[in-house]
Amino acid sequence: MAQILDGIGIRNQILEECKERVAKLAAARRPPGLTVILVGDDPASHIYVRNKIKACEEIGIRSQRLTPPADISTGELVALVEQLNAADDVDGILVQMPLPSQIDSKRVLLAISPEKDVDGLHPLNAGNLATNRPGPRPCTPSGIIQILKRCQIPIAGRRAVVVGRSDLVGKPMALLLLHEHATVTICHSKTVDLPGVCREADILVAAMGRPALITADYIKPGATVIDVGTNRISDRSVAERIFARAPEKLADFDKKGGLLVGDVHPVEVAERAGAYTPVPGGVGPLTIAMLMVNTIEIAERRLGLC
Repeated sequence: MAQILDGIGIRNQILEECKERVAKLAAARRPPGLTVILVGDDPASHIYVRNKIKACEEIGIRSQRLTPPADISTGELVALVEQLNAADDVDGILVQMPLPSQIDSKRVLLAISPEKDVDGLHPLNAGNLATNRPGPRPCTPSGIIQILKRCQIPIAGRRAVVVGRSDLVGKPMALLLLHEHATVTICHSKTVDLPGVCREADILVAAMGRPALITADYIKPGATVIDVGTNRISDRSVAERIFARAPEKLADFDKKGGLLVGDVHPVEVAERAGAYTPVPGGVGPLTIAMLMVNTIEIAERRLGLC
């Protein structure tokens, strides 16, 4: 039976470590400060922001949530970001995506000062990542590296395949694995013989947003499989296809009217992989934990305490 990589337990470890660092900062100067900007009424965004603010409260980070009107213009939102750039007590700035359609999201993200970019997505920080220089790293890929290291899964010298080439996960994930001395392949929608390439992986990272695409045919026996996907399914025919051999999951689907599944087939990965991250409870909890780490590290650098 495959080892389940417990993201919740690892998140709790990291948050406990964060509490100590926050306490030291507060004793020396002041606690770190994180500001989250939430525009619009996207239900998922409200949940994500609420969870981020809650994590800040748990470990002592001073947080604020700004909710400008949904019809705010790009220029007005950029001006708000520039005010936060100039604020001494704001260490990290996060603009929750997606933004309303009238806003130029790229312009807003570029307006965030690179030194306050807790998501690690500014081009300057992308360059720091590519050249392995200090700077905030994208939270989800950083969390995956923590899962691998804390579960004592070797990375150096291993074949790693990343399925997905997004700026948020796929590209930075590949770079972080390279920096840990893995041999890395990035796959995408144009990759020829995707199952065959994936079967070469000792570490397989699935991050393409397609429910249960990665089946047993994609997985090398004994491989470590990291599932980044969070897809809500509400079509029972899809649930029947995925959970044909898991009647308890179908019953759960019928009770709730839907289920969260990853990009990896949840039944087949358990039978074929050596270790894997479940959905939910795998990669997701680490994303917010690493946001806290980024905020603390930025504060330490800004206050000259590292």
